[in-house]
Amino acid sequence: MTLTDSHCHLASQKFTSDELHDIITRARERGVQRMVTLATCLDDCPQNISIAEQYPEVYACMGIHPCDVHETKDDYINELQIHASHPRCVAIGETGLDYYHPAPEGWSNDQYHSRQQEFLRQHFELAAQLGKNIVIHTRDRSGEASLHDAISIYRQYAPQVRAVFHCFPFSLKAAQPILDLGGLISFTGIATFKNAATVIETATNCPAGSFMLETDSPYLAPVPHRGQRNEPAYTYFTAEAIANARGESLTDLAAHTEATVNEFYGIGTDL
Repeated sequence: MTLTDSHCHLASQKFTSDELHDIITRARERGVQRMVTLATCLDDCPQNISIAEQYPEVYACMGIHPCDVHETKDDYINELQIHASHPRCVAIGETGLDYYHPAPEGWSNDQYHSRQQEFLRQHFELAAQLGKNIVIHTRDRSGEASLHDAISIYRQYAPQVRAVFHCFPFSLKAAQPILDLGGLISFTGIATFKNAATVIETATNCPAGSFMLETDSPYLAPVPHRGQRNEPAYTYFTAEAIANARGESLTDLAAHTEATVNEFYGIGTDL
């Protein structure tokens, strides 16, 4: 059995560089043979690329997280393009819309959200230019406004770029417009939480080929490690929970999620 952690943050300050070898070794021991590490700002792009260069089982994505748009220079896209053109960069992201966190001091919510939407469009344009797919974050304090706004923007670019909406917490009905556009969703350790009935119901009913697995580490550690620092090895626990809910073997779940990872990120099975 082989699994991929399709979304983690190995350049996070919660991971030290001298730990990375052991973190990746533990992942491989759990069957997690590949990891995709995502940048969230210009400053951590080089480190994510460096990790992907150092470890053949690690690939990278380059993007600006929506919570970083107010601290990012207006002409950031030129620098981001240089990083995103690296051969170890397999997609654009993490980008998206975050309406959960309040606007920073000196910004109205409308200004903050408008800048996030502008950045998301620019990320889509970069993805189309480079022939790469895109990884999208959405989060709301209540409701689904960020999801709906992100899907509306995705709809404009769907003929050219495929998107995955990562850490998906919503119903299958909410996911359906994404799937109808040819997009994907992905599931984190939230699927193991006792109060995550919606997530596990969505994962149970999603067609094979429409979703991937991720940790979003160092955040959102699954049961039995909930509340601890997350790491790629824990993809196993999310896979186990979803396989059980779907009534399929872990081997079968791994087979179709790995095929989805290969297609979305354009990576092979040579590891």
